Amino acid sequence: MDTRSWVRDGLRAVAVGLLGIVLSVFDVVLLVLWLVALALTPVAGIGMVALPFMTSVLRARTDLTRRLAAGDGVMIARPYAPRPLKSVPGGWRRYRWILTDPATWRDLAWLLPGAIIGSALGVLGLALPAYGLQGIILLPLWLYLGDVWYGYGVYWPTENVSEGVMALPQGALFLGIGLTVAPLLRRVDGLFAKLFLAPTRAAELRLRVAHLTETRADTVDAQAAELRRIERDLHDGAQARLVSLGMTIGLAEELLDRDPGAARKLLVEARESSGAALVELRDLVRGIHPPVLAERGLDGAVRALAMSLTLPVTVDIELPGRPQTPVESAAYFALAEALTNVVRHSGARTAAVTIRYAGGWLTMVVLDDGHGGADPARGTGLRGMERRLAAFDGTMTLASPPGGPTVVTLELPCVLSSPKTSPSSGTD
Repeated sequence: MDTRSWVRDGLRAVAVGLLGIVLSVFDVVLLVLWLVALALTPVAGIGMVALPFMTSVLRARTDLTRRLAAGDGVMIARPYAPRPLKSVPGGWRRYRWILTDPATWRDLAWLLPGAIIGSALGVLGLALPAYGLQGIILLPLWLYLGDVWYGYGVYWPTENVSEGVMALPQGALFLGIGLTVAPLLRRVDGLFAKLFLAPTRAAELRLRVAHLTETRADTVDAQAAELRRIERDLHDGAQARLVSLGMTIGLAEELLDRDPGAARKLLVEARESSGAALVELRDLVRGIHPPVLAERGLDGAVRALAMSLTLPVTVDIELPGRPQTPVESAAYFALAEALTNVVRHSGARTAAVTIRYAGGWLTMVVLDDGHGGADPARGTGLRGMERRLAAFDGTMTLASPPGGPTVVTLELPCVLSSPKTSPSSGTD
């Protein structure tokens, strides 16, 4: 890790620790208000409205902790049961959904100990860098303020300039230790929160079932759309050409005896039409499963795709084998969609593709130096990639700040087999 990243991560951890100190007070207040809302339920049904509102605030607070923990490398999934259909605020269904969801009580159980641990770690993460910073600025302030600054010696005992000079390296050391320790403290806080806020085994099973139900529906819809596309392409392209080809040959057959020259022209036209129909059929087959993918595998297919684009693409692939055919196809088309987005929408001058396999996961990263600002909500391409990968329990992660760069990370669980062929070497 370079110095700039080390300082940035340390300062972020200190800032998050300071935020944790502030939020610890809010957590205690939130716990009290939630319990008050629960107690008000028998009082004219006030709690039927107040409790769902306070629960939404509670879940927003725990979601913030999950996001902060993710920034420290601790991933905490949301464990909540799906909201019941046709439920309204203040209704019995939503009230019962809140109270019967174990995740609600786990959130509440975390609030008080989470506030204590978060504030303690936040104070510790703030104290070390602050103490080091005091040592660094002690000498300049002392020389500027003179005798008035002797009271500063309570923290850094200094009685002369020599001792003030010694405070500089000591302060730098404490500051460095503080910036190094602060991210570790944030990770400890995230791991502690994960004990309460992560899904239980039963919740994980429920979420898994919900995810499989959603992805199955998406897969069925995607397959139906793909079949409609193939049918449309066949009907409007190759089928129309073949019908025209049959009519042309029939007309040439009628003219063969009466006008051999005209018949010859029609046969030439029929030959050209048959060639065009063959090209369209080949393009259609490539859209279903590219021959280069079957022949050369993901490595060779991605390199061939990169060379066909209008901008320079650097390809770095290390695969000890080949994924299963359906996974390989999904990976290829997801990469193709990502690179198509780069060419059409990013305004990039260069792009890079990296593919690695480790721990049972195929990881593909597409990077471009475009203007950034990509958003899955503004188009169907990124959503289509997500659906394609979700059918195989894969994920897509997008980082595209305004001004770029854009990084699309695609991950697929799979098992590699021995490669069938060795792709030809080349540079892109």
